Amino acid sequence: MRVWRLVSAALFIIPAALPAQQAKPSCSDPGYRQFDFWVGDWEVTDSTGKAVYGNNRITLEEGKCLVHEHWTGSRGGTGQSLNFRDPHTGRWSQVWVGNDGLILNISGGLEGQAMVLTGEGMTMQGKQKALHRASWTPLPDGRVRQYWQQSTDAGKTWTVVFDGWYRKKQ
Repeated sequence: MRVWRLVSAALFIIPAALPAQQAKPSCSDPGYRQFDFWVGDWEVTDSTGKAVYGNNRITLEEGKCLVHEHWTGSRGGTGQSLNFRDPHTGRWSQVWVGNDGLILNISGGLEGQAMVLTGEGMTMQGKQKALHRASWTPLPDGRVRQYWQQSTDAGKTWTVVFDGWYRKKQ
């Protein structure tokens, strides 16, 4: 009987002595949904709707914590980006890797309705350092415009690198 009392007491004392388990971080906070407008299977055109750029499949992964881009260009280029929100700062980051060797690491957040990310990297030609500024803007007709610029003079002047209009595939 005495052993039973010790075991019973231990069963009540031990759980109380253990640290409370903390809830795992969740990506259900509305801030994680800020870039969801880009999720889908897209044909990427110029502003007139002419299919000149390629296709892009954007997926939500890792419990909806990651926006994963899978790019296939019409000229054979491919690339992927991982886009995620830092839960401590609320800022978004993108890490892009292309089969041409271009690597970008840009960050930022919503500016109005547009996701705007900036950072340093090499030029598209890979010859010198550049500032990059890319924005993704949801449009009223369901399309998304990606407008990407680079500057090789510390932001004094900007050159358009890409102006793609995303149209959902049927």
